[in-house]
Amino acid sequence: MQLEELMNVVSRLPPARQQEVIDFATFLEQRHANKKQTPHSDWSESDFKTISAEQAMRGLEEEPELYSEDDVRERW
Repeated sequence: MQLEELMNVVSRLPPARQQEVIDFATFLEQRHANKKQTPHSDWSESDFKTISAEQAMRGLEEEPELYSEDDVRERW
Protein backbone atom coordinates (compact mmCIF):
# COMPACT_ATOMS: atom_id res chain seq x y z
CA MET A 1 0.00 0.00 0.00
CA GLN A 2 1.37 3.38 -0.93
CA LEU A 3 1.65 6.18 1.63
CA GLU A 4 -0.84 8.35 -0.27
CA GLU A 5 -3.41 5.53 -0.33
CA LEU A 6 -2.92 4.96 3.40
CA MET A 7 -3.40 8.66 4.11
CA ASN A 8 -6.64 8.66 2.06
CA VAL A 9 -8.01 5.67 3.95
CA VAL A 10 -7.07 7.10 7.35
CA SER A 11 -8.47 10.53 6.53
CA ARG A 12 -11.91 8.97 5.95
CA LEU A 13 -11.95 7.42 9.43
CA PRO A 14 -13.49 9.16 12.44
CA PRO A 15 -10.96 10.93 14.73
CA ALA A 16 -11.00 8.17 17.36
CA ARG A 17 -10.11 5.54 14.73
CA GLN A 18 -7.41 7.80 13.28
CA GLN A 19 -5.85 7.89 16.75
CA GLU A 20 -5.94 4.09 16.86
CA VAL A 21 -4.04 3.97 13.58
CA ILE A 22 -1.44 6.39 14.98
CA ASP A 23 -1.12 4.34 18.17
CA PHE A 24 -0.69 1.12 16.19
CA ALA A 25 1.90 2.68 13.90
CA THR A 26 3.81 3.91 16.96
CA PHE A 27 3.65 0.43 18.47
CA LEU A 28 5.02 -1.12 15.27
CA GLU A 29 7.79 1.47 15.13
CA GLN A 30 8.83 0.73 18.73
CA ARG A 31 8.69 -3.03 18.24
CA HIS A 32 10.86 -2.75 15.14
CA ALA A 33 13.35 -0.52 16.99
CA ASN A 34 13.55 -3.00 19.90
CA LYS A 35 14.31 -5.86 17.53
CA LYS A 36 17.20 -3.90 16.07
CA GLN A 37 18.64 -3.25 19.53
CA THR A 38 18.48 -6.79 20.93
CA PRO A 39 18.19 -9.39 18.19
CA HIS A 40 17.57 -12.88 19.57
CA SER A 41 19.83 -14.34 16.92
CA ASP A 42 22.80 -12.86 18.81
CA TRP A 43 21.99 -14.93 21.89
CA SER A 44 24.24 -17.90 22.54
CA GLU A 45 22.72 -21.27 23.34
CA SER A 46 23.89 -20.83 26.92
CA ASP A 47 22.22 -17.39 27.19
CA PHE A 48 18.97 -18.81 25.88
CA LYS A 49 19.03 -21.80 28.25
CA THR A 50 19.76 -19.52 31.22
CA ILE A 51 16.90 -17.14 30.50
CA SER A 52 14.54 -20.05 29.76
CA ALA A 53 15.34 -21.75 33.07
CA GLU A 54 15.00 -18.47 34.98
CA GLN A 55 11.60 -17.81 33.44
CA ALA A 56 10.42 -21.37 34.06
CA MET A 57 11.41 -21.21 37.74
CA ARG A 58 10.15 -17.66 38.32
CA GLY A 59 7.85 -17.45 41.33
CA LEU A 60 8.43 -21.03 42.54
CA GLU A 61 10.28 -19.89 45.66
CA GLU A 62 6.96 -18.56 47.02
CA GLU A 63 5.10 -21.81 46.31
CA PRO A 64 4.20 -23.90 49.37
CA GLU A 65 5.87 -27.29 49.76
CA LEU A 66 3.26 -29.87 48.75
CA TYR A 67 5.26 -33.00 49.48
CA SER A 68 8.00 -34.01 51.91
CA GLU A 69 10.57 -36.81 51.97
CA ASP A 70 8.04 -38.87 53.93
CA ASP A 71 5.74 -38.91 50.88
CA VAL A 72 8.32 -40.74 48.75
CA ARG A 73 7.43 -44.41 48.38
CA GLU A 74 10.51 -45.63 46.53
CA ARG A 75 14.05 -44.34 46.95
CA TRP A 76 16.88 -44.90 44.51
